[in-house]
Amino acid sequence: MNRLVLESRYVVEGNLAGRHRSAQRGMSTEFADHREYMPGDDPRRIDWKVLGRTERYYIRRYQDETNLRVYLVVDRSASMNYGSTAITKYQYACRLAAALSYVVIKGRDSVGLYAYSDRVDSAIGARNSFGHLNNLLSTLASQPPASTTATADALRRVADDIHRRALIVLISDLFDDPPGIIRALAHFRKLHHDVIIFHTLDPKELDLDFRRGGEFEDLETNEKIMADPQALMDEYRKLLGTFIEEYRGAAARMQIDYRLVRTDQPLDGFARAYLEERRRLSR
Repeated sequence: MNRLVLESRYVVEGNLAGRHRSAQRGMSTEFADHREYMPGDDPRRIDWKVLGRTERYYIRRYQDETNLRVYLVVDRSASMNYGSTAITKYQYACRLAAALSYVVIKGRDSVGLYAYSDRVDSAIGARNSFGHLNNLLSTLASQPPASTTATADALRRVADDIHRRALIVLISDLFDDPPGIIRALAHFRKLHHDVIIFHTLDPKELDLDFRRGGEFEDLETNEKIMADPQALMDEYRKLLGTFIEEYRGAAARMQIDYRLVRTDQPLDGFARAYLEERRRLSR
């Protein structure tokens, strides 16, 4: 993972030149530091004196070249506590958030966190350090899933908090009001934020593959019903397909990167493949 860099495909304010396109015009002439040359960087910015001393390629960075800001928005509502395998949706979301955060920090970019349920429970600004990363992960670990969901309200709060263009990564099962969530996502795009959605679902939620009927409980409302999954399977899958396609279609129209994530797929393989794909698309 440490060789992968989370790329932004859209114009993002506060970036490392060459890796991300910047909304800023002009460039400060005040030298700040060097960073190692990466494919895609402008060769005209190579510091030839450093090359002569070190036999390695470095480019000069200037004062107005700050890092990309990535904000992870993680759903910790009670429905995320479901897991038919060894891992719950929330545990998977936390591990995915940790992997992405590590990539961001290693890429010398900044990462922040919003964890929410029926309100925003934690808001941590974007910074770049491994101490900061540990703080983010400790926050996620100390707040297990609880309460109901208000995703659209949480996204509006995040939009109000972030005053510079950034990359927003939403990790959620999206079990809420789709039209409200889609309107909130559209607001991010209107503000020129780049957005990624990791729609995180358990395989049983996707397949309804239960052998026997029984009592089912809503983890957020505690409502219980008796049901025979085999009898409901065709109608359930039709409704689920409509539910997923509503988000997928809206994301495509708004140029938002949508991925359906199954919690039974190996996390390292999924994250690596996704980041490699995004890197290729950003070229």
